[in-house]
Amino acid sequence: MTASALHEYLRTARESMLWKLEGVGEYDIRRPLTPTGTNLLGLVKHLATIEFGYFGLVFGRPATEPLPWTAEDADPNDDLWATADESREWVTGLYRRAWAHADATIDELEPHAVGRVPWWPPERTEVTLHRILVHVVAETNRHLGHADILREGLDGSVGSRPDRDNMAPGDQEYWTAHLTRLEEAARRASAG
Repeated sequence: MTASALHEYLRTARESMLWKLEGVGEYDIRRPLTPTGTNLLGLVKHLATIEFGYFGLVFGRPATEPLPWTAEDADPNDDLWATADESREWVTGLYRRAWAHADATIDELEPHAVGRVPWWPPERTEVTLHRILVHVVAETNRHLGHADILREGLDGSVGSRPDRDNMAPGDQEYWTAHLTRLEEAARRASAG
């Protein structure tokens, strides 16, 4: 896959990630929705940090603004949640600024440009821009999958865009029957 195709996949995933926040109240985008604290706004902050790191620091182009949650003495999960002082607008703006920083790296360097990932094992620290593109596309889509599940649990919204839910056709009656079938299959399989 070419760097331009990977870049397009990254752009699509970024936009989908921000769509997951649309229409969700302030409390629901911040509150922990899993036992490990996963939350929608925290996923966006984490992805901003990933883009600043992989497309910035790795290629000698560090973030243009301070990211205190990446300091050595910071809690390892500080990039996975937003403080009360970090507004939705600030976090989404940070993500968009990370995109611009990353896009400049992608546009200005060749796919075979070499960088170094200091937090990876020594035998894997040297990477190409192409490899980092693959890594960040995978990482972004992984977290987008988390956001899909969280958002569906909050209000039933599914899909990658408001106009594309990527679901099999069916009304509420269909989905209720479908869930009943799955529940019955799970019970039968676990019974013996």
